[in-house]
Amino acid sequence: MKNLPLFIIGLMALCFARVDAAETDPPPVHLAIYGLVHDHVKGFLPNVLKCKDVQLVGIVEPNHDLAMRIAATFNLNTNLFHATLEGLLARTNVDAVATFTSTYDHRRVVEECAPHGLTVMMEKPLAVSLKDGRAIAAVAKKYGIPIIVNYETTWYPGNHEAYNLIYQQHAIGDIRKIEVNDGHYGPKEIGCSQDFLAWLTDPKLDGGGALMDFGCYGADLMTWLMQGERPTSVFAVTQHFKPKVYPKVEDEATIVVTYPRAQGIIQASWNWPYNRKDMEIYGTGGYVLVPQSNVLRVMKNNGAETQSTVPPLTGVDADYLSYLVAVVRKQIQPSGLSSLAMNLTVMEILDAARESARTGKRIDLPKQ
Repeated sequence: MKNLPLFIIGLMALCFARVDAAETDPPPVHLAIYGLVHDHVKGFLPNVLKCKDVQLVGIVEPNHDLAMRIAATFNLNTNLFHATLEGLLARTNVDAVATFTSTYDHRRVVEECAPHGLTVMMEKPLAVSLKDGRAIAAVAKKYGIPIIVNYETTWYPGNHEAYNLIYQQHAIGDIRKIEVNDGHYGPKEIGCSQDFLAWLTDPKLDGGGALMDFGCYGADLMTWLMQGERPTSVFAVTQHFKPKVYPKVEDEATIVVTYPRAQGIIQASWNWPYNRKDMEIYGTGGYVLVPQSNVLRVMKNNGAETQSTVPPLTGVDADYLSYLVAVVRKQIQPSGLSSLAMNLTVMEILDAARESARTGKRIDLPKQ
């Protein structure tokens, strides 16, 4: 060894270092997709296929025609597809499941996955009702599995910077009013697939229309900004502006959420003239507005409003896949916007909103 030229010794050391690094890299998370009837899967799949920390090991979808359409669209090996979770697990190891079923089926999926110790991530909201949400929580606790509820707005850097301004920098004083606006000009109008529309516009399978589809964003952000505090009451109004398009569910919802020292307003609609997911937070000494995912407008102490662009989130909070991988590898526990605890409060708000809209009365939440 000592007679070898120095550059050869250096090259050998570099090679050994690379081998050691490769040996210490954790293996990719074995991920299965359960269900293909939620159109968000069409944005999820390309990200999974290019993520080095995730390996897609199977897809569960009982609708063979739909499965083959997705296989053709994304050039996937048909051997990945299975009609049942048991059929998939008989052929390969799975660490986590990403759920793209109807909201109604979230409970069933968790009940199937939990005995196998699988982490479950589902598209928002958690469930169609607080009853189903609590059933999910019970089975997750029994088997010790993590649950992640995925919202697009969880990964908006502007939302996280707003939280930082309020609670780390104390820039606007105590929160007094939160307004969250979410929606678009209608799922049918924007071209959602028939597979998606079939359950999204069914009150049993989705729990409602615009109130559930977009009201959940506001309820989640509001609960997070109020640091998990449960509201004292909920009042909601829903309307049918397009009964011929959506005969079974409401397309317009406004929800007023009351806290002891703050008020929240959620405007969820399939009638906006444009796509929107924005919020406004008003405090005792200023405001923070998040008009776009990475833009903040801030006013402090009656000063001039400033506007800034917020850089993307990084690390485990960068996006849903980074977060899921960190949870599976036990680097973090689900918390905040994605957590089961916070989303049980979300379901409590949404349940109360539906009942309020049905009865025309304010719903007072019981004290815990």
